[in-house]
Amino acid sequence: MKKFKFLAVLLFASVLLAACGSGEDASGDGSSGETIEWTLGHLANEEHIWHRTAEEFASLVSEKTNGGIEITIYPNNSLGGETDTINSIQAGTADMVISGETLQNWAPKSALLAAPYAFRDMEHVTSVVEGDIGQEIEQQIIDEAGLTPLYYHNRAPRNLTSNEPIETPEDLSGFSMRVPNVPLFLDVWEAAGANPQVMDFNEVFTGIQQGVIDGQENPVDLIQSGGLYEVQDYVNRTEHVRSWIYVLVGNEQLASLNDEQRAAVMEAAEEAQQYGKELYDEEIQTIESELMESGMEFVEVDQEAFREAMIPAVENSLTEEQLDLYNRILEVE
Repeated sequence: MKKFKFLAVLLFASVLLAACGSGEDASGDGSSGETIEWTLGHLANEEHIWHRTAEEFASLVSEKTNGGIEITIYPNNSLGGETDTINSIQAGTADMVISGETLQNWAPKSALLAAPYAFRDMEHVTSVVEGDIGQEIEQQIIDEAGLTPLYYHNRAPRNLTSNEPIETPEDLSGFSMRVPNVPLFLDVWEAAGANPQVMDFNEVFTGIQQGVIDGQENPVDLIQSGGLYEVQDYVNRTEHVRSWIYVLVGNEQLASLNDEQRAAVMEAAEEAQQYGKELYDEEIQTIESELMESGMEFVEVDQEAFREAMIPAVENSLTEEQLDLYNRILEVE
């Protein structure tokens, strides 16, 4: 991921004059004494890697700005669903969000954050997100969604959960499942033989419990975070998507900061990036073990059959620009 660099060259005398003449403190954070309060919304619970990393990020920002910027975090979609939160940021009533492929509703290249069978492994994901293609996607998010990526999280592969084992696409006949508000997901799961429908994540548990849907697909951390082990018996290892997700702030909110504050936010973001990576490396395998202990069974599936069923839908659903990006991703070493 590209690093955002903000240069502030200040003479000592200028700092003194600014501090004395404009009412700013001389602490070096450039604040005017008024605390800037940001809100950050996301869909996971308080134990999730995203939330714990966001807490670390908020703490670092507060520390590096001497309390000039305070971030309040709202987990469990308590600010609203992902799309709602993005709309709120654009309207100025929220400030930050954790979002991935949903951003394609504003920035079409974001669809590639979760294109089925685009990535071989997590090393491939990292090469893309931190390379030229990742920068290209980020720039469109900034330009079209009005949001600036601060740092990102690797995501565990997305797997399908159910109450009956699903080993091949043929097993999806009559299977009603939740997908996020991502048109590509609707297309590929329909092509594979399921009956997909869009639903906010906070409605999934009840939807399964009440029989509105038969299952859903998500990484194991969100399967655990959402308590889905209470209402689903199987994790079918489709591993159809390997991806990443961004922690973003509104462009206007970021632009409203002075140079020192922006530099502090970006420095905190870089440190939070490393903190989140360490949590991810430690915990994903542990989460799988905990899901098994909770009664879920992991099912090996015919991944090649799922890939063959989905790839034509991927190619037909992507625009020419998106398909070019998809093919470029496949070529990244």
